[in-house]
Amino acid sequence: MFGQSSREAETRFGVKPTARLIKLMSKLDCEASSFGLRSKLLGAEQKLNPPGPNMAIRDSFDRITEPGRDHAHPTPAFLRMARPRRSRMPLCLAISGLLLLLLGWKSMIKVRLLSSDGPAHRVNGRKIPTRSTSRANYPSVASSFLPYAAPKLHEEIESPLLAPETKDDNSTAPMGLQKTNPSFHLLVPATESNSNLCKTLLSSFVLAYPPPTLINYGKKFDGDNWDKGSHTGKIRGVYDYLSNKDKVADDDTVLVIDGYDLWFQLPPVIMIKRYHQLINEANDRLRRRYGTELKKPEAADTRTEMVAKYSQSVVFGADKLCWPNAADDPACAAIPYSTLPKDIYGPLTDTDSEGFLNRPRFLNSGTVMGPVKDVRAIYEVAVRKVEEEKRGTIGDQFVFAEIFGEQEYQRETQRQSTQGAGGRWYEWLSTALGTSDSPLAANQTIKNMTVATGRRYEFGIGLDYESKMFQTMTHSANDIEFITYNDSALLPSIIEKHPHLKSTPFALPIDIQKAHGPFWYSSPGNHSLEPKNSLLLPHSDYLDDLPERIDWYDAPLATNLYSPSVPALLHINGDKSLLNDWWPSMWYHPYSRALVRRYIRSTQTRKAAQTAAAGGQTWWDMRGGRGG
Repeated sequence: MFGQSSREAETRFGVKPTARLIKLMSKLDCEASSFGLRSKLLGAEQKLNPPGPNMAIRDSFDRITEPGRDHAHPTPAFLRMARPRRSRMPLCLAISGLLLLLLGWKSMIKVRLLSSDGPAHRVNGRKIPTRSTSRANYPSVASSFLPYAAPKLHEEIESPLLAPETKDDNSTAPMGLQKTNPSFHLLVPATESNSNLCKTLLSSFVLAYPPPTLINYGKKFDGDNWDKGSHTGKIRGVYDYLSNKDKVADDDTVLVIDGYDLWFQLPPVIMIKRYHQLINEANDRLRRRYGTELKKPEAADTRTEMVAKYSQSVVFGADKLCWPNAADDPACAAIPYSTLPKDIYGPLTDTDSEGFLNRPRFLNSGTVMGPVKDVRAIYEVAVRKVEEEKRGTIGDQFVFAEIFGEQEYQRETQRQSTQGAGGRWYEWLSTALGTSDSPLAANQTIKNMTVATGRRYEFGIGLDYESKMFQTMTHSANDIEFITYNDSALLPSIIEKHPHLKSTPFALPIDIQKAHGPFWYSSPGNHSLEPKNSLLLPHSDYLDDLPERIDWYDAPLATNLYSPSVPALLHINGDKSLLNDWWPSMWYHPYSRALVRRYIRSTQTRKAAQTAAAGGQTWWDMRGGRGG
């Protein structure tokens, strides 16, 4: 074969390869190109003979330079091209470029999935059509800004708490009514009364939240800690209450809030619907990220089924800074990134050492909502950390943040340890490119975290990253504006004051549009045409004077311009001067006396007695002398 190929080459091109050269070429395989012989022969052959029958010379020479190849089944050209060493680098670069394009396409698809058409909204009584809705169900006003997008509030998201209201009529409440829907409990840890606690309670009254239960009220703490143990003391107080089966049931819902720096802004029906929407969205993310697993049947006749490996049922507030935990604690280093856009505050997003331009992603313990059973489990491990492991010397914030960090650390380590070769390679590539969404990709040493076999770390905890339910105010005051949504003249000043805004949220969220008017909630009795007078608090034309009607469009609402959202409550846990400066801006402030008087009178109506037995959206089912 070698002799025949040598003669053909010599006859056609005048080139006489020596036997030594042919032998060397066969050993070096593709490296023969380094001698320049292959390119010389192929170039000459192309000049003398265009492609056609004479292509046999190429096959003959291939037999010389690539004797190990099966010429009966030729190797595809793209694989042969990858064999020379100098061809491998361009091929690797091409493959890397293709992978980068795939990564970019995947990110673009995620953005597109957030888009949806939004309905028209009203400005000064006129309907303005919009396209794209925001994360808080905002239709964005038509402007040169690119609006954020998010799914609408699904009508099917209903809670068992939101049972139909009792029928308004003048008949006597029937006997033997049985309450069938779960209860909603509002717990407020507070040891003593002051004006700030009164503001918190007033805001809950006028919006018809469940009558609050004060935890540890009147209790004295004399510990050695900076707060004498009052902060960790509320962990034990809340846990004891949730463990009392006479007061709560496992399927009830509980909302625990700080007592001295929190104001409600929207009614509980909106809070509850947003809670369920947030839980559904979070569980969808968890299923996509961590996958599913087989659920073992609980009974012999039950089939196995695939369920999400992790789920969320409890929501805490989100903060911009991790405190008081150390930077290398799981509470700071192992938690997920925010769901808000990575550039929401411009190019310095998440790089601000002072936290003002950081996306909220750290747990704040001042607000928590979820099923009683799941919240109690979290408080149970918190009690153990405080009383047995002595982890509560800094306060309850440290303890709950640590529980969340440990949960997220074990989730990520489990995910990474069970990945296949493709998943590990993708993780490495995304980490190298700086696009990884794993908090462990920062290669930061995480202290105080060794996963112990048999110990529970999964508690279904998640955060309200977009402040739909809870707006924590640490380093976030600059994100907030009080907006009256029927006043479009505010738009230019908002744009000027907030240059990083990518869109201007200047339309009332859909769930607020569908709610009853602001005054409706303070008196479930009066809006059903029951008498205004009561034995406890007779009506006064002066003290009870209210406008005929006020719409949510007319009410100034604290709005997070960047999420964007109109949060259901404000947690003033940052600059405490805001407790005085912002209180007059709350929509109910001018009418607070009259609204509270209506609320007190409505407790003595026929409807109050009826709903106390049957339950419903007016929350009288929480009464009975001790609140929730």
